[in-house]
Amino acid sequence: MPIHAAIESFMRESYGQALAWLAPRAGGDIAAAEDALSEGLLAALRQWPEEGVPQEPVAWLITAAKRRLIDAQRRDATREKHADEVRAALESPAMPAAQDERLPLLFVCTHPAINEAVRAPLMLQVVLGLDAERIASAYLISPATMSQRLVRAKARIKELGIRFAVPSVEHWTERVESVLAAIYAAYTLGRGDPADDSRDLTTEAISLARLLVTLLPEEPEAHGLLALCLHCEARHAAQWADGRYIPLPEQEVQRWQAALQEEAEQHLHLASQHQRLGRYQLEAAIQSVHASRRLSGYTNWPAIACLYHGLLAHTSALGAQVGHAIAQSHVHGASFGLEMLEAAPKERAQSHQPWWAARADFLARLHRTDEARAAYQMAIGLSELSAVREFLRQRCATLG
Repeated sequence: MPIHAAIESFMRESYGQALAWLAPRAGGDIAAAEDALSEGLLAALRQWPEEGVPQEPVAWLITAAKRRLIDAQRRDATREKHADEVRAALESPAMPAAQDERLPLLFVCTHPAINEAVRAPLMLQVVLGLDAERIASAYLISPATMSQRLVRAKARIKELGIRFAVPSVEHWTERVESVLAAIYAAYTLGRGDPADDSRDLTTEAISLARLLVTLLPEEPEAHGLLALCLHCEARHAAQWADGRYIPLPEQEVQRWQAALQEEAEQHLHLASQHQRLGRYQLEAAIQSVHASRRLSGYTNWPAIACLYHGLLAHTSALGAQVGHAIAQSHVHGASFGLEMLEAAPKERAQSHQPWWAARADFLARLHRTDEARAAYQMAIGLSELSAVREFLRQRCATLG
């Protein structure tokens, strides 16, 4: 295997697993474990051209990183108190092939003591090995700011001595929900215009979702989250056809990726076997009904409205309330949808672009032209993507 290919394979497939093994054995110091892995990679770039790529490159890199951590412990007098303990942990056998310690690492990244806003970026860096600059571009902040946030989060983990362990039963649901929420936040961040620099974040988030399913095969919400992401991803090309924004009901089903939809359905089926319904399964089920239009030729809006009703028992998210109102408008008419929409908390609705876009559509269907135009203007002003703004301007222009 070529040297750079071997290293790229390590970064893509094994970086998080190696870091998850090293960090707890380094006293919970994620930054030190990352530095050691980086030094191991540099050593590989120096040695492998002369010696050749080893038969077990992952084991070689972990061993190299272990040596550097041990050396660092010996050099750092301030750590002398714990040096023997840390060295003993590091000198244990290399990570067994069948052992995967990334699940505890995911829980560490989403510990309640870690700022919620940094949980998803932290997971992207320590589990997938993304650098701060790449993550920062997706979150539209400077690399320096993102780097500072990540450094502080890692320092917090070390300072508090957060254990690299799967949470106990009484904390299980809350902590799993935090992991799921962080992955979904990363996915939604990259769902915009294909030209957006954050677009490739969806690929990384789906990688995390796939990893979570591998680590938690009996957790139905993990399957539900992956199914949700895959269904949304399957429609991306149709949503942004020819650089234009196309709303879901108007998308050409031929542009949908059938293979991703079928994979999503498989995970939704696996989730249903556990008979423990949750938010992500319900959201995936809604997308599944939309996806069925590819075969049936129509959208089953009553089923979607019913699923949204169930979803609202699991979340108070304004997006779910807007989706419910839209579905009900297709079943009972725009007036009914508008009534549901206006029942949403006003303080939250005022800055929520989908709420204004839905309101504009309902008012237009009711021929309340002046109010519809004003709602469209609000939706346009709140839209971050130029293609969405142009779509809304065109809709507003049809009002006359």
